[in-house]
Amino acid sequence: MSQRGLEALLRPKSIAVIGASEKPEKASSVLMRNLLMGGFTGPILPVTPNKYAVLGVLAYPSIDKLPLMPDLAVICTHHSRNLPLLEQLAQHGCKTVIILSSPPSQFMELKQFSQKHHIRVLGPNSLGILAPWSGLNASFSPIPILKGKLAFISQSAAISNTILDWANHRNIGFSYFIALGDSVDIDIDDLLDFLARDSKTSAILLHLEHISDARRFLSASRSASRNKPILVVKSSRTRKAQQLLGEQQNFDVAYDAAIQRAGLLRVQDTHEMFSAVETLSFMRPLRGERLLIVSNGSAPAAMALDELFRRTGKLAILGEETINRLSGLLPDTLLLRNPLDIGDDSSTERYVATLKLLLDSHNYDALLLIHSPCAISHSQTTAVRVIQTIKEHPRGKWITIFTNWCGEYSSLEARRLFSEAGIPTYRTPEGAITAFMHMVEYQRNQKQLKETPSLPIGITSNTARAHECIQQALDNGNFRLDTHEVQPILDAYGLNTLPTWIAHTSDDAVNIAEKIGYPVALKLRSPDIPHKSEVQGVMLYLRNADEVKTATQAIIERVKQNFPQARIHGLLVQSMANRAGTQELRISIEQDEIFGPLIMLGEGGVDWMHETQAAVALPPLNMALARYLVIQAIKGGKIKSGGSFLPLDIPALSQLLVRVSNLLIDCPQITRMNIHPLLASGNEFTLLDVAMELTPVTGDPRKRLAIRPYPNELEETIHIKDSLECLLRPILPEDEPLLKEFIGQVTKEDLYYRYFSEISEFTHDDLANMTQIDYDREMAFVAIRHPSTTPEIIGVARAMADPDNIEAEFAVLVRSDLKGVTLGYQLMTKLIHYTREHGIQALTAITMPENRNMIQLAKKLGFNIEIQLEDGIVNLMLKL
Repeated sequence: MSQRGLEALLRPKSIAVIGASEKPEKASSVLMRNLLMGGFTGPILPVTPNKYAVLGVLAYPSIDKLPLMPDLAVICTHHSRNLPLLEQLAQHGCKTVIILSSPPSQFMELKQFSQKHHIRVLGPNSLGILAPWSGLNASFSPIPILKGKLAFISQSAAISNTILDWANHRNIGFSYFIALGDSVDIDIDDLLDFLARDSKTSAILLHLEHISDARRFLSASRSASRNKPILVVKSSRTRKAQQLLGEQQNFDVAYDAAIQRAGLLRVQDTHEMFSAVETLSFMRPLRGERLLIVSNGSAPAAMALDELFRRTGKLAILGEETINRLSGLLPDTLLLRNPLDIGDDSSTERYVATLKLLLDSHNYDALLLIHSPCAISHSQTTAVRVIQTIKEHPRGKWITIFTNWCGEYSSLEARRLFSEAGIPTYRTPEGAITAFMHMVEYQRNQKQLKETPSLPIGITSNTARAHECIQQALDNGNFRLDTHEVQPILDAYGLNTLPTWIAHTSDDAVNIAEKIGYPVALKLRSPDIPHKSEVQGVMLYLRNADEVKTATQAIIERVKQNFPQARIHGLLVQSMANRAGTQELRISIEQDEIFGPLIMLGEGGVDWMHETQAAVALPPLNMALARYLVIQAIKGGKIKSGGSFLPLDIPALSQLLVRVSNLLIDCPQITRMNIHPLLASGNEFTLLDVAMELTPVTGDPRKRLAIRPYPNELEETIHIKDSLECLLRPILPEDEPLLKEFIGQVTKEDLYYRYFSEISEFTHDDLANMTQIDYDREMAFVAIRHPSTTPEIIGVARAMADPDNIEAEFAVLVRSDLKGVTLGYQLMTKLIHYTREHGIQALTAITMPENRNMIQLAKKLGFNIEIQLEDGIVNLMLKL
């Protein structure tokens, strides 16, 4: 996340080419030509001992002979010279270096040198960077680049050249085009932080082969995606492909979960990637998901409709007024519905007249125009009229419009015209729908990113009891626990297991079933000891509910009578009438090599395949995230929504998933857990069979998590004036309603001092950004009065660190009617202690001279105060 040196890399004022050459077959020759032809206006400094000039540019024999030290150096020599050249550049003050080639054996040395000498390295094995807005082409790509608003980051030189070639053909430009190579220093998260603030970049496309640091990637992605759409294509979905690329083995579904959690959008293949570039370059943001399809033929419209439904899209419904107006325009033989087929005999005039009418309508959120080659309605002519109509209509620039001009040769020019007009266009109906659903799924991910979770009701835990049980098992060398051993751990988190009864052999289990005399379904497991089997649950499906009531005690008595040594802890008894409402679900915790623990939900049996039969999420989960996991599992066909009698209770299952997540967060010794079957009957869930794997923990247990969980260790109780007790803790996403109420009790004057402007109302997005924070990048402490009864926020202190974790900007706000009770002082003391422990070197803020309370508080806390009366501001700084 460090931004050190990135300005010099991406906006350099001078560039040196180490090992510059004129030989056409050399990469350094291509690089020199690209720099000269790209329009870079700063000094270009070739370094070579054998030439006085390279391509007409005065050359220098060595680095120490350069007339100035460049912002950026590109090392094009043999890899054996990389480290000596890096050392010379670092000694002379060069800030950034691109390394074109290096073997893997040298990667660690390059990384250590970069960290030690504070010189940033792009690569090695990088294609280079292109920044057309500044005329920079520091790459050895042979393909020219156009200016645009899309930034592209790739880890593959081959993919980079392919995208450049395709984009050049489609007239699509870029703000930045960056090939990372092997990322020994500068990585994706660094660049995302930079591009999120770049005014020339409106969207970002990532091509990934691997992720070096999951937490840094997710942290940067989540931050950047709040400002700009980010699409991701990931190579090596299968284990075989990962082996081919030499990548770390991991679950591909973990990438799906991570990308969704960060509010990004994943596209599945190269074709979709090309489509995504078109989408990001031209398509306007969606105002909703309702799609209206207009076509001059029913077959292409039907193909689009099939793809829309396959991807769970939504079709708009035409209103009565729109239908009445269409009936006066279109032939009586046509059905006025969505998709709207205006007839394969439609002329250009009919097509344009229909478009004008529909542009007046508010029945849809996006409009897909399909055109098939037709003698009556020429492709190019119709395209010109459509572009003109959209441009002239008052609503044309507000509606999301995209086109599918079918055909190849006959529609080529029409599609070029649409691209030039900034209207996304696609070759096939399916391609157009895919692009639309990219935007829909991105919008859904963004909504999930900002949704306010509800407070979970009745979720309690006895963490100390769970830790005691786990430690006892580890002390006894027991690393694999079965249901009866796991039961006290799960009980501590309110997870209801079915008490089990044990038979000593498989034959015993069968005999029990026979001698009970009822139809019995036994779930058997084969543990590590070959001569022993465990009956993990007994499910009795009887004829009616009355028989259930009378049979249970009789069954227990018969078991005791026939098998006095058997330990009976309980039975699950259901009538056949209720069986239709019972589902067998499965929840698993698995470990991914990159993203750490995963929570998986499905219905899988013995041959359960994580990659295809489970919906996956990263912990920690709150109620909103758990609900999304359940809905994702239902929509993806991983689980059914429930039987006809007792449908699946989504809130209850969400709460159970939150309990599992809490258990996983609090007990890092749990490396795997398998709950199967989990019996769901309405809002009742029974964990019939549970297996758990434990591993002793060393180091910081929370580093195993890709997302930093809520830091409950920072909670503390404080006392303000009149001995009033308050809970001081980090802010939670669930605090949004309390924060809104708090702001409502702050005067306009105090809000003006805090935000330097008059704010009439805070939107949900504003409040979500304040409460749903990344604890790795930002911290906000809230003071809660009456936390256990009627909680209310009465004060907030916040610190936002820069990407290099050197300085943090702070703010503090206390409810206006509670000033003078030492709350502001205690909030700031807490914030200062936290930022100091977090390694931040200075706290800074700007306030107004009129804000005397803040200035007095800052003096009391030891801040340096600098008053700038001409600018009307006061600078506050505390060195930590």
